[in-house]
Amino acid sequence: MAPSKLWPALCGLSLVLLSGCASGLKTPATADVAASREAVESAGSSGAAELAPDELSSARDKMLRASQALAARDYQLAQDLAQQAQADARLAQSKANSTKATNAVDALQEDLRVLREELDRANK
Repeated sequence: MAPSKLWPALCGLSLVLLSGCASGLKTPATADVAASREAVESAGSSGAAELAPDELSSARDKMLRASQALAARDYQLAQDLAQQAQADARLAQSKANSTKATNAVDALQEDLRVLREELDRANK
């Protein structure tokens, strides 16, 4: 390709790349908001409302604000809040699961204690 034909091609390619980068911020964050909504619902159904209420409340608040930002066409803010809501929802779900596991371990240890006491009484 001759140098005189190369410059217009390079300029055209640069414009395409620049417009692609610029349009990334204008892309609706609907998928991120939907994913955050799903994460919040999943955390809520896993018992996070009782076991991690602060984290779940934070996730719900950020999801609501992300939805509002999406409606206002502030896609970057919507995407940021949606991602934060997903992180908060995952934290809430993990905390709820951890608390459930701890409670299960405590229950098993109590059962073992009762069994040991019964064995001690039976062996006396």
